[in-house]
Amino acid sequence: MRTTLTLEKNVAVALERLRKARKASFKTVVNDALRQGLSHMDAPPPVRRAVRTRAVSLGQCLAGNIDNVSEALAIAEGESLR
Repeated sequence: MRTTLTLEKNVAVALERLRKARKASFKTVVNDALRQGLSHMDAPPPVRRAVRTRAVSLGQCLAGNIDNVSEALAIAEGESLR
């Protein structure tokens, strides 16, 4: 099959580098790259196993309510609250 492709610059450079390294024709390198890429794209996604984390008690919050940022900073810096 004959077709025209417009390649991005970085893809064209990578293909040319492969062509020189393999001492093969551009057509062969492009077909090999497409074949490998298509088989990779067609493969099912890898199965991910569930990751479990253990809960750890950090104790009681020393700052009390940390919704008030200025109060939490004052406690952390050791300032006495009025």
